[in-house]
Amino acid sequence: MFDRPFWRKQIRRRLASRNILWLAGVRRTGKTVLCRMLDDAEYFDCELPRVRRLLDDAEVFFARHRGKLVVLDEIHRLVNPSQVLKIAADHFPDTRVLATGSSTLAARRKFRDTLAGRKHTLWLLPSILPDLDSFSVDDLDVRMLRGGLPPLLLADGIDDEAYREWIDSYWARDLQELFNIERKASFIKLLELLFIQSGSLFRAQPLASACEISRQTVMNYLEALQVTLLVTVLRPFAGGAAAEVKSQPKVYAFDTGFVCYFRNIDKLRNEDRGLLLEHLVLAELQARWPRECIFYWRDKQKHEVDFILRKDRGEQLLAIECKHHHGHFDPSALRSFRRRHPGGRNLVVCLDPLAPWQANFGELEVEFVPFPALPEYL
Repeated sequence: MFDRPFWRKQIRRRLASRNILWLAGVRRTGKTVLCRMLDDAEYFDCELPRVRRLLDDAEVFFARHRGKLVVLDEIHRLVNPSQVLKIAADHFPDTRVLATGSSTLAARRKFRDTLAGRKHTLWLLPSILPDLDSFSVDDLDVRMLRGGLPPLLLADGIDDEAYREWIDSYWARDLQELFNIERKASFIKLLELLFIQSGSLFRAQPLASACEISRQTVMNYLEALQVTLLVTVLRPFAGGAAAEVKSQPKVYAFDTGFVCYFRNIDKLRNEDRGLLLEHLVLAELQARWPRECIFYWRDKQKHEVDFILRKDRGEQLLAIECKHHHGHFDPSALRSFRRRHPGGRNLVVCLDPLAPWQANFGELEVEFVPFPALPEYL
């Protein structure tokens, strides 16, 4: 069992302000192991009939555990999980409850009450930089190729059968529990194409033609993939200029290992590293920033900046470009962006094994940041 102090700290911080925390994350991302690392927690697996019987009377259950930290793993297995959490939130404020699931809470059919204003949500991502330190993984090529799900990352090698089994389990246990999707072949084909094109602009009609489904069905499937945390849909940032792209999103797969699996990559080239670095950077951002505050930017002259971050209106924008090697950086996209949105820091995240440094390109000041140092800049 490996410690994950970054995520333990996130859990403690959120439970300090609200007593209900929904811990979301895809299958095998390590939710159960993380919960068991909390040495003061009382752990209950809601897949067990014995535990479900205990929670039939939630008031009696929480009275017995008043003032404690209670983990309700796989809480969606209960008949009425939202009522259980609502009782804890409203009547046992001194009892902290950590509930886990493989999707956003609001998506679960059984959750009639989303507990708005009563809970925090934490999205447990595939292994990020602090996790790699804990796992003693210092080869980023290994992280890119195998992905960040701990069992696959820490295996002896790449096992394609494990990726196939994961997809089958996702279809049977996560997706079908939430959505009534009958055309498995079309759905899996869309998943494959989105992962192959991960990091690209989303175009629904070509995907609809390739999967032999309607454009609306593509959009419905995309929503299902978002709800189950398999993709991130990144919106474009636009300040109102006519030359900026305002509506077309980009779609990123949740994990580099599955991108490599679907793209049949077994040995990385530099162009692969540049693309996969974007995914790793996005995960670091999502671990530390609200998802709704992360954008990309593009204008109609096809200048593009990988990530734009803004927490509040009026706040200066943080612009981030990702490059395998700093020598591949072209300042034209950042120049175009800063002409419309002056002020704010410009980062170029790269894989160069160098210390961070600054460079000026005319009036444009750029900070070059080796990927392992990125958390210090966020």
